[in-house]
Amino acid sequence: MSSRVVIAEDAALFRAGLTRLIEDRGHQVCAAVGDGGALLAAVAEHRPDVVVADIRMPPTHTDEGLRAALEIRRRHPRIGVLVLSQYIETKYTALLLEANPAGAGYLLKERVADVAEFADALERVAAGGTALDPEVVGQLLRAGRRTDGLAALTARERHVLALMAEGRSNAGIAGALVVTGGTVEKHVASILDKLGLPPDEADNRRVLAVLRYLGSSRG
Repeated sequence: MSSRVVIAEDAALFRAGLTRLIEDRGHQVCAAVGDGGALLAAVAEHRPDVVVADIRMPPTHTDEGLRAALEIRRRHPRIGVLVLSQYIETKYTALLLEANPAGAGYLLKERVADVAEFADALERVAAGGTALDPEVVGQLLRAGRRTDGLAALTARERHVLALMAEGRSNAGIAGALVVTGGTVEKHVASILDKLGLPPDEADNRRVLAVLRYLGSSRG
């Protein structure tokens, strides 16, 4: 399915390459801009299906692209956001995914060289899925207290975790499973406990649980 795309990348040659690659896959590039402010303006004007944005853009080349991506997810939750980075920065992954992993992706720029892999990630995010670089997932898994907790989950807990990975809220999970919200809360609490994600990790607990699941599904 063809998607409407807005690109934000300050390096002109890389921006042109992304535009060509995306258009060659049958998608429409509505705008290709070079900074976070222009990205927000382009999204407001074109309302694309998905945004591809570099994390580091002018003027400070730190996290302008990420901040713009987070603002897009706040203002336009239906628009997918795929961020690109030269390096693995796990704190940025957590920020991008903590509210809702649906329609979000984080790839290292080197993945763009694998056209099929990049195109698959773009299309998955545009459709509301999640796309995470294998190296990012691996680093986050290594940062966890243990990685063998998935084997301890019951079949129902794995189903709940799969629905979490789709970006569903507890209420959405309850509706899908035809159970009460309290039942879902108990399942989620059990999942987090079995995965070794203690309460002091606060908002990142749900994100890390989803990343464990996504990491296991790549194998």
